[in-house]
Amino acid sequence: MAAQREVTAWRPRIPGVVEVFHAHFTEYAYPMHVHDAWTLLIVDDGAVRYDLDRHEHGTPHDTVSLLPPHVPHNGSPATPHGFRKRVLYLDDSRLADDLIGAAVDAPDLRDPVLRQRVGQLHTAMGRPGDELEAESRLTLIAERLRARLLPSLAAGAPRPDPVLARRLRELLDEHVVDGLGLEEAAGLVHAHPAHLVRAFSSAYGIAPHQYLNSRRVDRARRLLLDGRPPGEVATATGFFDQSHLTRHFRKLVGVTPGRYAFARSAEGIRPRAGGR
Repeated sequence: MAAQREVTAWRPRIPGVVEVFHAHFTEYAYPMHVHDAWTLLIVDDGAVRYDLDRHEHGTPHDTVSLLPPHVPHNGSPATPHGFRKRVLYLDDSRLADDLIGAAVDAPDLRDPVLRQRVGQLHTAMGRPGDELEAESRLTLIAERLRARLLPSLAAGAPRPDPVLARRLRELLDEHVVDGLGLEEAAGLVHAHPAHLVRAFSSAYGIAPHQYLNSRRVDRARRLLLDGRPPGEVATATGFFDQSHLTRHFRKLVGVTPGRYAFARSAEGIRPRAGGR
């Protein structure tokens, strides 16, 4: 079988994310090198073996690997068919230098919850318009990484904060169409982003990005019933494009915007109860 090298890379509009890198390699081996950013790595197929600080490590399918900046490492396939990986490069605004020592000692974390969250983050970052979801997920991932690497400094159980939750809801209500980043919202209410997400989710049983998308879909339903076309509705309600509207509309309503609009035009005005 011929050697394969497939890569995709981009820089999302998420504060603290330097680069997203997806790759499928069958035979390629990385030489020793360093990065000036944190490397957050998951492997979806196959496995990678690598040396970090003169110690050998590996990436089984159920682990999350965190390689610290400025520490040399290499990498090569650990299976005959190579590996598929998804990588985030994060700056020190997301992960501080005080985690470097712990990450060198234990870079591979067996944590199913963390693994699932990192996968969900990659999915969100690949969908334009879902930046609030991606930013929220990354904030909670960074918090969990810190708790795993420095458990003695981990925060206790999240405390209810209904006042803070209400302030964020009011902000989201004010920015349904233009949107609001998590870092911006946290600055406006003077709260840590992770605490802000947890306070909102605890108070309302829904994440901030889910609340925002719900508000946008409600507006879209009304505009579709007014007879406006889905593409125009997407722009008017804050979605990135029509496909972005369709994805969330179908998730919350059960049909596409087009089907919803067609049902409205097909039904017309329903007769009054008891009418003919």
